[in-house]
Amino acid sequence: MEFDNDKLIKRPYRIEIVYWVLLALMNPLVNSLTIFLGDIKMWPVVLTVNLLVLPAYFFFSAWVAPRFLFQNRPAFFVLFSLAFMLLVLAVIYLAYTLVQQFPLSGAEINYFAFSYSSVIRECLWAIIHIAMATGIYFIKQALDEKDRLVSLQKDNTYYKLRYLRAQLNPHFLFNTLNSIYSLSLQKSDRTPDVIIRLADIMRYLIDECNEEKIPLAKEVEFIRNYIEMEKIRFNADVRFIVEGNIENRMIEPFLFISFIENGFKHALDNSDIRPFIFVTLKVEPDQIVLNVINNSNASLERQAKKINGKGISNSRSVLELLYPDAYALDIIQTEKEQRKESKVRLKNAKERLETLYPDTHTLDVILSNSTFTVSLIIKTDLLDKVHNSGR
Repeated sequence: MEFDNDKLIKRPYRIEIVYWVLLALMNPLVNSLTIFLGDIKMWPVVLTVNLLVLPAYFFFSAWVAPRFLFQNRPAFFVLFSLAFMLLVLAVIYLAYTLVQQFPLSGAEINYFAFSYSSVIRECLWAIIHIAMATGIYFIKQALDEKDRLVSLQKDNTYYKLRYLRAQLNPHFLFNTLNSIYSLSLQKSDRTPDVIIRLADIMRYLIDECNEEKIPLAKEVEFIRNYIEMEKIRFNADVRFIVEGNIENRMIEPFLFISFIENGFKHALDNSDIRPFIFVTLKVEPDQIVLNVINNSNASLERQAKKINGKGISNSRSVLELLYPDAYALDIIQTEKEQRKESKVRLKNAKERLETLYPDTHTLDVILSNSTFTVSLIIKTDLLDKVHNSGR
């Protein structure tokens, strides 16, 4: 697409070009291969005459059809079509008069003569060309409408994402300010460190989160700042591991934090045992995997309510908008008290967990505690196909 004085100029569609080429060549090809099969010198003459009237059909498709046929004025369209056909015939026979000035043979004389049969022939071709020009306009309108719909859908998705991010950012900031408030009540010497990290987070929210995509390394740095703040605030076993190469990888901003933040909420509800939160970000060539594991003494019913909290719900919506066919979100809850009563439920949970956490140690940690486990898989190879697909 190009712009002329800020006005969008759309390039012609490929299928539109194909039909115009067909309109330009169909008459010369048919007549040359039937009437002048053995008279090759007449082929460029027939082609030249047809190309001579081709701009008239461009005009018909661009001006007559949209103003009369597609504005529900069929009578005017028929009248203009008849007048247009007479004009085309006049131009054609003017060209034929010039051709008659050259020496012609029998078939050539009959073809270029102003006779009843030649008038019928040219009228039929004019009707075919008018129908094709009208059809080309109809195809162009249908493709334009499809483009407008796609553009509206993109705009709708864009503004939905903006709305969801506008909800996520204050929600996250409010929780972070609560952390600082808690430290200030404790008169902790580490409060300045938390404020510095909060400043880095605010800079990230203001400068980066307005971009459509950012380097994954910046998102990882943002996650580290958040986790370090929570480690200062609470006495918890917190581990954040990044596996794979995060350089030269792009991701939508603020995509993972709700699931990590939710893990802290679950773990820090514990009052009788030391909480743990294990966060792993695996970067592979074709996908990015976020795993968040935390213990919890909350009941399954209470955990289920937290799953439907505002942060998680908004993050689900963002994922559905950005990656409708390229993500998988698996949330698994286990509760020790329930295991004695429901072996089937535990078996199903274990089978799902084994596919996400093949290492035995991590699986044992999950199954030996009441845990809340989140696994988010984003298929980056599918995303590249979606983002690179053109018109």
